Amino acid sequence: MVLVEGVSDKSAIEALAERRGRNLAAEGVSLVAMGGATNIGTYIGRFGPPGRGLRLAGLCDAGEVGAFQRGLERAGLGSDLDGDDLEALGFFVCVADLEDELIRALGTAAVERVVDAEGELGSFRTLQKQPSWRARSTHDQLRRFMGAGSGRKIRYSGQLVAALDLDRVPRPLDGLLAHL
Repeated sequence: MVLVEGVSDKSAIEALAERRGRNLAAEGVSLVAMGGATNIGTYIGRFGPPGRGLRLAGLCDAGEVGAFQRGLERAGLGSDLDGDDLEALGFFVCVADLEDELIRALGTAAVERVVDAEGELGSFRTLQKQPSWRARSTHDQLRRFMGAGSGRKIRYSGQLVAALDLDRVPRPLDGLLAHL
């Protein structure tokens, strides 16, 4: 079972698995969007060693790694867990967040092409003109754009994975899929 923070993470993993010719459901792998990293303890308790004893893996943002560490430690899966320990357990950390990883892997020009194909390039250009965003990098503007707007993260995560060159898959996504 793969525990992820939200639906956008789940969509990205599903899209990458499909592109690599894998059917996770047929392999017995369930992807669970927990509705936020702070729910990790509940899910580990329900499905991990204290609960059903399932083999767990996961993906989280760097800012949420503490919640994952505490949840895993409380379940008896280690103590003082660092990044290497987390990966050995099957839990991978995105540098900032999934969108950051995908934007870096694709490059901003490719992400803008995806946004344009969705008919939202005009909305993105409007964000770029806002005083608080003008001086920011295109990368930061794209991250903000993905996070603003109802359902945008969910809609774009799979599309960004679809646009990836498979030899440029972000390390956390690649590591997670290889672990499964």
